[in-house]
Amino acid sequence: MALATDHQAGRLQARLLPMSAEHLDAVHAIERVSQPHPWSHGMFADCLKAGYSGWVLQDIAQEVLAFALSSLAMDEAHLLNLAVSPHVRRTGLGRRLLEHVLAQARHAEARCMLLEVRASNRNAIQLYCEAGFEVLARRPRYYPARAGQREDALVMCYDLSAR
Repeated sequence: MALATDHQAGRLQARLLPMSAEHLDAVHAIERVSQPHPWSHGMFADCLKAGYSGWVLQDIAQEVLAFALSSLAMDEAHLLNLAVSPHVRRTGLGRRLLEHVLAQARHAEARCMLLEVRASNRNAIQLYCEAGFEVLARRPRYYPARAGQREDALVMCYDLSAR
């Protein structure tokens, strides 16, 4: 694994690229180790075919380290999925991707970005709150969980018009 760090900033160096079909195997691999009920490979392919905005971060060896997918409808953006490979979590890559997706939504003149996140996903909730998202609502039993159970989702919103 060829990881380079920016010693001045103490941050992992990674190139931001538009997600393409060639990235889907790596994206799906990250998804499978990141989610208890991961999206299928086909779901990612369908998102790209539908024209959703997809981005990956690659290291200098072209390993995909993180990805994000978002959509835009009218003046509302929706963060559909964001995940970081376990071996590079807590290095700022998730924040970098989130900032990029927010900038893209702002550029498209969206007024807000919405997302759903598992109520148990404390790290993601912390990332979103630190970025400026606010909890709007709770969706009971939104996500599948272990042993046939269901888990609540938090609906979060970032007001792009105020920033």
